[in-house]
Amino acid sequence: MRRLALKLTSLCAPFALAISCAAAQERGTVEARVLPPLAAPQSPSTPAKELFGRVDGPAPLASRTIGFYSRGCLAGGKALPLTGDSWQVMRLSRDRYWGHPAMIAFLQSFARKARQVSSWPGILVGDISQPRGGPMLTGHASHQIGLDADIWLRPMPSRELSRSEREEMSSTMVVRADRLDVDPTRWTPDHMAVIKAAAEDPRVQRVFVNAAIKKAICRDARGDRSWLGKVRPIFGHDYHFHIRLACPAGEDACRDQEPTPPGDGCDASLDWWFSDAVLHPRPGPPGKPKPPLTMAQLPAECRLVLRTP
Repeated sequence: MRRLALKLTSLCAPFALAISCAAAQERGTVEARVLPPLAAPQSPSTPAKELFGRVDGPAPLASRTIGFYSRGCLAGGKALPLTGDSWQVMRLSRDRYWGHPAMIAFLQSFARKARQVSSWPGILVGDISQPRGGPMLTGHASHQIGLDADIWLRPMPSRELSRSEREEMSSTMVVRADRLDVDPTRWTPDHMAVIKAAAEDPRVQRVFVNAAIKKAICRDARGDRSWLGKVRPIFGHDYHFHIRLACPAGEDACRDQEPTPPGDGCDASLDWWFSDAVLHPRPGPPGKPKPPLTMAQLPAECRLVLRTP
């Protein structure tokens, strides 16, 4: 049974949209606990997240992504080393530092690139995926196939962080309190340089950021702006940005996201994110919670991924 730290209990609803949110800043803990056994793990109604959330190692199968970013699983997952020459993994208690080998290789090369294009000593890596991917108990609707990763908007310190620091330290909120722009006392050219380096990599399909960050990037980008189209605004993402890789070549079970729209995304469509209806929505009656995914709603191959000892 997987040993897990006590985790946050809320999602970013209603704005999850298959993307992680500021809940990533919830503290972890060095003290782990054991999740209780499920009463009916074979029941068709058991949420898939309860099953994948109790697995403590990768499926010993050939590495491949299965399904879509928000509805799938991961075979043959690989762990990102917790400390590298230009990266450190945060919130170790979540056990979400697993990914497809393509993602692990990307993060290692991207971390070194980030150090080259900025004054950062390296990057702080948040959630990637669980050992076998799949839905998570808390915090994400995506990150299910090992091709999503969160990068903190705080540079890696020039020393190795302790375990307690990795669980308790927070990232940097770079968005202004009114949500209309970035905070000029915290947003720096280094932030933009690191995000640009991610978006320029041909392996990257999308980079998700807060709309205020997208606005700042649109305003400040100079020269070649072709990379800007990959940088997409989304709710939350004011402490971290989210990198999504395209499906690895030859993996037919992986479902890519639709191509990014043409253009740099700096047109009038960006204004919607700053409208009063979006920034200050009127309270309404609570919506009916969306039922959690079951194994029947995931690709059939995920049953093999989950059950292979």
